[in-house]
Amino acid sequence: MNYKITQSTAFPLAEITLSRGEEIQIERGCMAYHTGGVELEGKMNSSGGGFGGFIKAVGRSVTSGESFFITKARGLNDGAKIAIAPAVPGMIRELKLGAEQWRIRDAAFLAGDADCTYEMRRQSFGKALFGGTGGFFIMETSGTGSMLINSYGDIIEEQVNGSLVVDNAHVVAWSASLQYDIKVASGIFGFKSGEGLVNEFHGSGTVLIQTRNIQSLAQALKPFFPQGN
Repeated sequence: MNYKITQSTAFPLAEITLSRGEEIQIERGCMAYHTGGVELEGKMNSSGGGFGGFIKAVGRSVTSGESFFITKARGLNDGAKIAIAPAVPGMIRELKLGAEQWRIRDAAFLAGDADCTYEMRRQSFGKALFGGTGGFFIMETSGTGSMLINSYGDIIEEQVNGSLVVDNAHVVAWSASLQYDIKVASGIFGFKSGEGLVNEFHGSGTVLIQTRNIQSLAQALKPFFPQGN
């Protein structure tokens, strides 16, 4: 995937240049503009068709926070460009898929080559009990090529050689080779410290961390919205 990310703004977007016949997948509704010569088609967010594909698309929508549909963008001529923008203000980061695969948080997927995808992987009961949207499932990438993911805020990369503890709401993606546990940070769900759930990673790999917490933003804004009776 031939792309560039705007650098002159705090809220970047990705401009992807397509060759004739090249196809990519983008998150539904993320297109900002295109230069013509781009065909857009909405399909079920699944690697298969028929009833089995329908069930997979429903499952991915429920477990990952992604749309039931995904958009296929196809180049009709060389040099066609399409720009895509995340739903929340933050950074865009490329993941190279192939020898290394990743696990990604809810709604992190933005775009990917035609051969890139992500699948539901079952979690243990303990992880599911404390997990977010994913519950009993987590999203793991597969295939080869480039995948673009987005964050809320900037993205910090941390190399793990041993262990690393990250607030659950700040995790964007991590190497599939890493082992992890979801735990309470302290006390009774952080009642005194203000910290809630954390991801404790073990092994060797990479963790991508977003610098802002959208749950904290929602809590900060809550007093300014009318409350129902």
